[in-house]
Amino acid sequence: MKIKSVNLETVCGITSKLPDNKLVEIAFAGRSNVGKSSLINVLINRKSYARTSQQPGKTQTINFYNINDMLYFVDLPGYGYAKVSQEIKQKWGKMIDNYLESSKVLRLVFLLVDIRHKPNQNDIQMYDWCVQYGFNPVIIATKEDKVKPSQKGRLIKEIKETLNVVEGTPVISFSALKKSGKEEVWEYITMVQEAFESE
Repeated sequence: MKIKSVNLETVCGITSKLPDNKLVEIAFAGRSNVGKSSLINVLINRKSYARTSQQPGKTQTINFYNINDMLYFVDLPGYGYAKVSQEIKQKWGKMIDNYLESSKVLRLVFLLVDIRHKPNQNDIQMYDWCVQYGFNPVIIATKEDKVKPSQKGRLIKEIKETLNVVEGTPVISFSALKKSGKEEVWEYITMVQEAFESE
């Protein structure tokens, strides 16, 4: 897809009402610092439109990016950030949970996991939440450039086994540095967007 316009249209905090969007929503979930903002920037060909940070826990809101007036990228708060109080963590959890449950136009969730690390309890919970609400997330294994090509197969297998993914769940390995995996991610987005328009 040729990106003509990107607009950060809505930012929802813990107490905000979610927008009643009419265009299809594609959500990006993952733990703090897994590379959600970097992935979004690569997908929309912008250097730093979605704010990236070395400091985990930067995205504390649900951010709705209107892409070409055709669809929304929804950047969910990074979870599992240790320095945040338990109370805030629970509120973020509720916020994500509420979004997954109540969005009428969410059709696809990308769950990002760092290819170098075995998914943790938070990742497993996020995956299970998505499945519970009827979404089979497409898994994106980020930071692919940080591992040897020979390790990739084993690490992806470990991700699938740890998350106990639904049979046939795709896992796309992605590198923001090399932009590898970008086309594959877009294929899923385009497929979902076209299906939504024909609903």
